[in-house]
Amino acid sequence: MSEVLAPCAGRVLPITECVDEVFAGQLVGPGLVIEPPDGIQTVVAPIAGAVMKIHPHAFVVVGEGAGVLVHLGINTVRLEGAGFEVHTTQGSTVSVGDPIISWDPATLPSEAAGQAISRQVPVVVLDAPADSLDLSDLPADVVPGASLFALP
Repeated sequence: MSEVLAPCAGRVLPITECVDEVFAGQLVGPGLVIEPPDGIQTVVAPIAGAVMKIHPHAFVVVGEGAGVLVHLGINTVRLEGAGFEVHTTQGSTVSVGDPIISWDPATLPSEAAGQAISRQVPVVVLDAPADSLDLSDLPADVVPGASLFALP
């Protein structure tokens, strides 16, 4: 059974506390939210695999039959890449802990294009049923590479 590791540092919250209703409702998949601290964060691969999709604000790594989406902030797509530095390419193979994107949550505007911006980082297992993860042992705070949960 594979593990998903923390892609960034921060305070861990249940996915139901995400400010985005789509993530909170587990419509994309089950997972959790990390609220990163101020300061430059290098977000790392939570699993080993192939980078199936990469945007400045989000990426998907697929490995061992599971895909994990890491979304840096809510409504950050509205920033059109400003404030994000991408360190890898779509289609590349990554190991756990490889740098993917750097950003500083403290530099996020409060809104863009009329939408509120949040620093919350959903970490979601794609194509998995809602509530299918054992999240009973979550730490309150994590550092990059800390164990989050096992893949279903």
